[in-house]
Amino acid sequence: MLKNSDTKSAYWCVVSGSEIWTIDGEIPFGNGEQWDLPVEAAIKIDQHQGAPVYWVNASDWERDLTLTSLRDLLHVPEPLFLMASKAIQYGHMSQSLRFCPQCGGRNYLNHRDLAMQCHDCRTLHYPRIFPCIIVAVRKDNEILLAQHPRHRSGMYTVIAGFLEVGETLEQCVAREIKEETGIAVNNIRYFGSQPWAFPSSMMMGFLADYAGGEIKPDYSELSDAQWFRPTEMPPVAPQGTIARALIEQTLEDIRLTSENR
Repeated sequence: MLKNSDTKSAYWCVVSGSEIWTIDGEIPFGNGEQWDLPVEAAIKIDQHQGAPVYWVNASDWERDLTLTSLRDLLHVPEPLFLMASKAIQYGHMSQSLRFCPQCGGRNYLNHRDLAMQCHDCRTLHYPRIFPCIIVAVRKDNEILLAQHPRHRSGMYTVIAGFLEVGETLEQCVAREIKEETGIAVNNIRYFGSQPWAFPSSMMMGFLADYAGGEIKPDYSELSDAQWFRPTEMPPVAPQGTIARALIEQTLEDIRLTSENR
Protein backbone atom coordinates (compact mmCIF):
# COMPACT_ATOMS: atom_id res chain seq x y z
CA MET A 1 0.00 0.00 0.00
CA LEU A 2 1.26 3.45 -0.94
CA LYS A 3 1.93 6.05 1.73
CA ASN A 4 1.39 9.75 1.16
CA SER A 5 5.09 10.38 1.75
CA ASP A 6 5.96 7.95 -1.07
CA THR A 7 4.00 9.66 -3.85
CA LYS A 8 5.81 10.59 -7.04
CA SER A 9 5.09 10.65 -10.74
CA ALA A 10 3.43 7.38 -11.69
CA TYR A 11 0.84 5.80 -13.95
CA TRP A 12 -2.56 5.59 -12.26
CA CYS A 13 -4.90 2.76 -13.24
CA VAL A 14 -8.20 3.65 -11.57
CA VAL A 15 -10.59 0.87 -12.57
CA SER A 16 -14.25 -0.03 -12.48
CA GLY A 17 -15.30 -3.27 -14.13
CA SER A 18 -13.56 -3.41 -17.51
CA GLU A 19 -13.25 0.38 -17.65
CA ILE A 20 -10.40 2.63 -16.59
CA TRP A 21 -10.00 6.32 -15.81
CA THR A 22 -8.41 8.30 -18.63
CA ILE A 23 -7.45 11.90 -19.36
CA ASP A 24 -7.67 12.82 -23.06
CA GLY A 25 -7.82 9.12 -23.87
CA GLU A 26 -4.60 8.27 -22.03
CA ILE A 27 -3.78 6.59 -18.73
CA PRO A 28 -3.00 9.47 -16.32
CA PHE A 29 0.64 10.04 -15.43
CA GLY A 30 1.70 12.32 -12.60
CA ASN A 31 1.71 12.79 -8.86
CA GLY A 32 -1.41 11.29 -7.27
CA GLU A 33 -1.87 14.31 -5.02
CA GLN A 34 -2.40 16.63 -8.01
CA TRP A 35 -5.73 14.85 -8.61
CA ASP A 36 -6.39 14.28 -4.91
CA LEU A 37 -6.24 10.54 -5.55
CA PRO A 38 -6.73 8.21 -2.56
CA VAL A 39 -3.05 7.31 -2.57
CA GLU A 40 -3.47 5.37 0.66
CA ALA A 41 -5.57 2.87 -1.32
CA ALA A 42 -3.12 2.63 -4.24
CA ILE A 43 -1.22 -0.60 -4.81
CA LYS A 44 1.87 -0.86 -7.00
CA ILE A 45 1.40 -3.59 -9.58
CA ASP A 46 4.31 -3.00 -11.92
CA GLN A 47 6.65 -0.47 -13.52
CA HIS A 48 6.69 1.17 -16.95
CA GLN A 49 9.62 3.17 -18.34
CA GLY A 50 11.09 3.59 -14.89
CA ALA A 51 7.86 4.83 -13.31
CA PRO A 52 5.59 2.83 -10.99
CA VAL A 53 2.14 1.72 -12.08
CA TYR A 54 -0.56 1.86 -9.40
CA TRP A 55 -3.95 0.19 -9.22
CA VAL A 56 -6.85 1.94 -7.49
CA ASN A 57 -10.50 0.85 -7.47
CA ALA A 58 -12.80 3.66 -8.58
CA SER A 59 -15.05 2.81 -5.62
CA ASP A 60 -12.27 4.10 -3.33
CA TRP A 61 -12.35 7.53 -4.98
CA GLU A 62 -15.60 9.46 -4.64
CA ARG A 63 -15.39 11.36 -7.92
CA ASP A 64 -17.27 11.50 -11.19
CA LEU A 65 -14.70 9.95 -13.49
CA THR A 66 -14.27 9.75 -17.24
CA LEU A 67 -14.05 5.99 -17.70
CA THR A 68 -12.92 4.34 -20.91
CA SER A 69 -13.33 0.73 -21.99
CA LEU A 70 -10.03 -1.12 -22.12
CA ARG A 71 -10.88 -1.92 -25.75
CA ASP A 72 -10.45 1.78 -26.54
CA LEU A 73 -6.89 1.79 -25.18
CA LEU A 74 -5.40 -0.55 -27.76
CA HIS A 75 -3.49 2.44 -29.14
CA VAL A 76 -1.31 2.85 -26.04
CA PRO A 77 2.10 1.08 -25.91
CA GLU A 78 1.57 -2.65 -25.39
CA PRO A 79 3.45 -2.83 -22.04
CA LEU A 80 1.21 -0.09 -20.63
CA PHE A 81 -1.90 -1.72 -22.08
CA LEU A 82 -0.93 -4.92 -20.29
CA MET A 83 -0.47 -2.98 -17.03
CA ALA A 84 -3.98 -1.57 -17.44
CA SER A 85 -5.27 -5.10 -18.10
CA LYS A 86 -3.57 -6.29 -14.94
CA ALA A 87 -5.17 -3.50 -12.86
CA ILE A 88 -8.60 -4.33 -14.26
CA GLN A 89 -8.16 -8.01 -13.41
CA TYR A 90 -7.04 -7.18 -9.87
CA GLY A 91 -10.08 -4.94 -9.56
CA HIS A 92 -12.30 -7.78 -10.75
CA MET A 93 -10.66 -10.10 -8.21
CA SER A 94 -11.29 -7.67 -5.33
CA GLN A 95 -14.97 -7.35 -6.25
CA SER A 96 -15.80 -10.95 -7.21
CA LEU A 97 -13.89 -12.73 -4.42
CA ARG A 98 -15.16 -10.84 -1.39
CA PHE A 99 -16.15 -14.13 0.24
CA CYS A 100 -14.10 -17.30 0.53
CA PRO A 101 -15.28 -20.03 -1.90
CA GLN A 102 -13.92 -22.64 0.53
CA CYS A 103 -15.54 -21.72 3.85
CA GLY A 104 -17.70 -18.66 3.15
CA GLY A 105 -15.62 -16.36 5.34
CA ARG A 106 -14.94 -12.74 4.52
CA ASN A 107 -11.89 -12.11 2.33
CA TYR A 108 -9.49 -9.18 2.48
CA LEU A 109 -6.74 -8.10 0.10
CA ASN A 110 -3.35 -9.55 0.96
CA HIS A 111 -1.02 -6.80 -0.28
CA ARG A 112 2.12 -8.93 -0.29
CA ASP A 113 0.69 -11.68 -2.50
CA LEU A 114 -1.84 -9.50 -4.37
CA ALA A 115 -4.52 -12.07 -3.63
CA MET A 116 -7.69 -12.21 -1.59
CA GLN A 117 -7.25 -14.02 1.75
CA CYS A 118 -9.91 -15.46 4.02
CA HIS A 119 -10.09 -14.02 7.56
CA ASP A 120 -11.27 -17.41 8.85
CA CYS A 121 -9.49 -20.28 7.08
CA ARG A 122 -6.60 -18.12 5.76
CA THR A 123 -6.86 -19.56 2.25
CA LEU A 124 -5.36 -17.37 -0.47
CA HIS A 125 -7.45 -16.80 -3.58
CA TYR A 126 -5.54 -15.49 -6.57
CA PRO A 127 -7.13 -13.78 -9.60
CA ARG A 128 -9.18 -16.18 -11.66
CA ILE A 129 -7.93 -16.49 -15.22
CA PHE A 130 -10.21 -17.98 -17.88
CA PRO A 131 -8.25 -19.75 -20.67
CA CYS A 132 -9.57 -19.16 -24.20
CA ILE A 133 -8.35 -20.18 -27.62
CA ILE A 134 -8.51 -17.94 -30.67
CA VAL A 135 -7.64 -19.34 -34.09
CA ALA A 136 -7.19 -18.25 -37.69
CA VAL A 137 -8.01 -20.96 -40.23
CA ARG A 138 -6.54 -20.97 -43.72
CA LYS A 139 -7.83 -22.77 -46.83
CA ASP A 140 -5.36 -22.34 -49.69
CA ASN A 141 -5.51 -18.58 -50.41
CA GLU A 142 -8.52 -17.85 -48.18
CA ILE A 143 -9.05 -17.14 -44.48
CA LEU A 144 -12.06 -18.11 -42.40
CA LEU A 145 -13.71 -15.12 -40.73
CA ALA A 146 -16.90 -14.89 -38.70
CA GLN A 147 -19.23 -12.17 -37.54
CA HIS A 148 -20.84 -12.12 -34.09
CA PRO A 149 -24.24 -10.59 -33.30
CA ARG A 150 -22.53 -8.04 -31.03
CA HIS A 151 -20.44 -6.73 -33.95
CA ARG A 152 -22.94 -4.15 -35.19
CA SER A 153 -20.27 -2.34 -37.20
CA GLY A 154 -20.00 -5.22 -39.66
CA MET A 155 -16.67 -6.35 -38.28
CA TYR A 156 -15.46 -9.89 -38.93
CA THR A 157 -12.91 -11.75 -36.85
CA VAL A 158 -11.46 -15.19 -36.18
CA ILE A 159 -13.04 -17.95 -34.10
CA ALA A 160 -12.56 -18.01 -30.32
CA GLY A 161 -13.90 -20.00 -27.39
CA PHE A 162 -13.33 -21.14 -23.82
CA LEU A 163 -11.31 -24.18 -22.84
CA GLU A 164 -13.31 -27.02 -21.27
CA VAL A 165 -12.28 -29.26 -18.37
CA GLY A 166 -10.08 -32.19 -19.41
CA GLU A 167 -9.35 -30.70 -22.83
CA THR A 168 -6.04 -29.83 -24.45
CA LEU A 169 -5.69 -26.48 -26.18
CA GLU A 170 -5.44 -28.25 -29.55
CA GLN A 171 -8.62 -30.24 -28.87
CA CYS A 172 -10.35 -27.00 -27.92
CA VAL A 173 -9.30 -25.38 -31.21
CA ALA A 174 -10.69 -28.27 -33.25
CA ARG A 175 -13.91 -28.46 -31.21
CA GLU A 176 -14.68 -24.73 -31.32
CA ILE A 177 -14.12 -24.54 -35.07
CA LYS A 178 -16.31 -27.62 -35.64
CA GLU A 179 -19.09 -26.42 -33.32
CA GLU A 180 -19.25 -22.86 -34.64
CA THR A 181 -18.62 -23.38 -38.36
CA GLY A 182 -19.01 -27.11 -39.11
CA ILE A 183 -15.56 -27.57 -40.65
CA ALA A 184 -12.59 -29.70 -39.58
CA VAL A 185 -9.03 -28.43 -39.19
CA ASN A 186 -5.54 -29.87 -38.87
CA ASN A 187 -1.93 -28.66 -38.57
CA ILE A 188 -2.84 -26.72 -35.41
CA ARG A 189 0.12 -24.66 -34.18
CA TYR A 190 0.66 -22.12 -31.45
CA PHE A 191 0.99 -18.44 -32.40
CA GLY A 192 1.00 -16.28 -29.25
CA SER A 193 -1.11 -14.99 -26.37
CA GLN A 194 -2.77 -11.88 -24.99
CA PRO A 195 -4.37 -11.16 -21.61
CA TRP A 196 -7.92 -9.95 -22.27
CA ALA A 197 -9.51 -8.36 -19.23
CA PHE A 198 -13.20 -8.85 -20.11
CA PRO A 199 -13.25 -9.62 -17.31
CA SER A 200 -10.30 -11.94 -16.87
CA SER A 201 -9.44 -14.05 -19.91
CA MET A 202 -6.17 -15.28 -21.37
CA MET A 203 -6.39 -15.54 -25.15
CA MET A 204 -4.10 -18.22 -26.59
CA GLY A 205 -3.73 -17.84 -30.34
CA PHE A 206 -3.35 -20.59 -32.91
CA LEU A 207 -3.08 -21.02 -36.65
CA ALA A 208 -4.74 -24.00 -38.35
CA ASP A 209 -5.40 -25.37 -41.82
CA TYR A 210 -8.71 -26.43 -43.36
CA ALA A 211 -9.16 -30.21 -43.41
CA GLY A 212 -12.69 -30.70 -44.70
CA GLY A 213 -16.40 -29.91 -44.50
CA GLU A 214 -18.75 -27.12 -45.57
CA ILE A 215 -19.33 -23.97 -43.56
CA LYS A 216 -22.51 -24.27 -41.52
CA PRO A 217 -22.52 -21.42 -38.98
CA ASP A 218 -23.97 -22.00 -35.54
CA TYR A 219 -26.39 -19.07 -35.58
CA SER A 220 -26.75 -19.17 -31.82
CA GLU A 221 -23.11 -18.01 -31.71
CA LEU A 222 -22.48 -16.35 -35.08
CA SER A 223 -24.26 -14.08 -37.52
CA ASP A 224 -22.14 -15.25 -40.44
CA ALA A 225 -18.99 -17.18 -41.37
CA GLN A 226 -17.26 -17.11 -44.75
CA TRP A 227 -13.98 -17.68 -46.58
CA PHE A 228 -12.33 -14.44 -47.67
CA ARG A 229 -9.54 -13.74 -50.13
CA PRO A 230 -6.93 -11.11 -49.19
CA THR A 231 -8.27 -8.79 -51.91
CA GLU A 232 -11.85 -9.02 -50.62
CA MET A 233 -11.45 -8.51 -46.88
CA PRO A 234 -14.30 -7.10 -44.76
CA PRO A 235 -13.70 -4.79 -41.76
CA VAL A 236 -11.70 -6.83 -39.23
CA ALA A 237 -10.63 -6.74 -35.58
CA PRO A 238 -8.65 -3.64 -34.59
CA GLN A 239 -4.90 -3.24 -34.37
CA GLY A 240 -3.50 -4.27 -31.01
CA THR A 241 -5.68 -7.36 -30.65
CA ILE A 242 -4.35 -10.88 -31.05
CA ALA A 243 -7.24 -11.47 -33.46
CA ARG A 244 -5.81 -8.83 -35.81
CA ALA A 245 -2.31 -10.28 -35.44
CA LEU A 246 -3.62 -13.74 -36.40
CA ILE A 247 -5.41 -12.31 -39.43
CA GLU A 248 -2.35 -10.40 -40.59
CA GLN A 249 -0.10 -13.44 -40.15
CA THR A 250 -2.46 -15.59 -42.21
CA LEU A 251 -2.67 -13.00 -44.98
CA GLU A 252 1.13 -12.74 -45.01
CA ASP A 253 1.42 -16.55 -45.22
CA ILE A 254 -0.98 -16.53 -48.19
CA ARG A 255 1.06 -13.77 -49.88
CA LEU A 256 4.33 -15.66 -49.42
CA THR A 257 2.83 -18.87 -50.78
CA SER A 258 1.53 -17.03 -53.86
CA GLU A 259 4.93 -15.45 -54.51
CA ASN A 260 6.71 -18.81 -54.29
CA ARG A 261 4.48 -20.55 -56.82
